[in-house]
Amino acid sequence: MLNSYKTKAKNYLLNHLGEYKLSKSLTNSIEALLFGAGRPITLSEIRNILSNNGNIVELSDIKKSLNMLEGRYTDTSIEVQEVASGYRLNIKQEHSSSLGNIWNDKSPRISKALMETISIIAYKQPVTRGDIEDIRGVSVSTRSIRSLLERNWIKVSGARDVPGRPALYSTTKDFLDDLNLKSVSDLPELPDIINNSEDDFLSKVV
Repeated sequence: MLNSYKTKAKNYLLNHLGEYKLSKSLTNSIEALLFGAGRPITLSEIRNILSNNGNIVELSDIKKSLNMLEGRYTDTSIEVQEVASGYRLNIKQEHSSSLGNIWNDKSPRISKALMETISIIAYKQPVTRGDIEDIRGVSVSTRSIRSLLERNWIKVSGARDVPGRPALYSTTKDFLDDLNLKSVSDLPELPDIINNSEDDFLSKVV
């Protein structure tokens, strides 16, 4: 009887040890994908990449591995973050300021007018250029719209069915990714544009 219990215990440990090794291997593989991708990747992308390498896994197993990675990074400067386009590895916010000198970002600063324009599009989308002008009370330059299109923060999502058929603009996944958001519903509550000053509006939205 004692030998029977020992055998069962041994088999139980071996089975769970095998599962642990497979889980750890999968987690390490996903970590490598997130590290090497340089962009957010979806659960389906991860599964397809692993399948191409002969590893057949379920989406639920990938999610479990992502949860394991989150635990692994608990006391580090790195985090797993889900954004609109999928999952990615990020430097935690409290450590990002120390990287400024390394990155030496020379991209042009976003103007106040551009901030106002993208904020209105984000909250009121889809909107036309005329809608933006009505809310801002000033004309919207072609350069502002072009700049947002070049950044891939907005896209033409259709045309309003009125004379002239003006283009309708909406935000993109790249915009959400850059703001570390999963969807537009994660945007902060819309302030009272009419009753607040222009500066106060920007401080709350952006």
